[in-house]
Amino acid sequence: MQKNLPSAAPGDWQAVYNRVERYIEESFSVSVSIGDVVDPNTGDFDGACIKLDYDQDLDMALFVLIHLFGHTVQWNVSQALRELGLRSASAQNPSDDELARIYAYECDATRYGLTLLSAVGAPHLFRWACDFFYADWAFLRHLYRTGERLDPRALLRPGEGELLAPLPIPRFAPQRFASRFSF
Repeated sequence: MQKNLPSAAPGDWQAVYNRVERYIEESFSVSVSIGDVVDPNTGDFDGACIKLDYDQDLDMALFVLIHLFGHTVQWNVSQALRELGLRSASAQNPSDDELARIYAYECDATRYGLTLLSAVGAPHLFRWACDFFYADWAFLRHLYRTGERLDPRALLRPGEGELLAPLPIPRFAPQRFASRFSF
């Protein structure tokens, strides 16, 4: 992973990443690995494992980790959310209603991630995580509507979006499902 860290976001990215990874593996029995993920994706998950692409800055890797953990929770507690996630991975020009459901799905994944940050002693990164969520959502919304992939970092607007509230993580037993891309 590259070490080109943004000066606008606080924190020791490597230390926080390591604490989050350890917490996910020890508290939820979800394995985390770094390797090659099918381009142009930054990560993948299957309900029991999270795989991050090796070619990311540490801050992006941390966001992808907490966000994909949130989707891992969703997939394990709700068949409907799992189906929504699989549909949204290839969505093209979804209806406004479907886009609203996808937004809630994506937002709640990050909210579970905020709970992780709090659990490992990094709630000071909430604003940073929310900023990344809003950039990721702008990327996804544009992708769904046009099919064009933008650079998510170019969509970052620090401090502009609402600060999200952490979402308590329900108990779940990790189950392996078909992944979206790389497993």
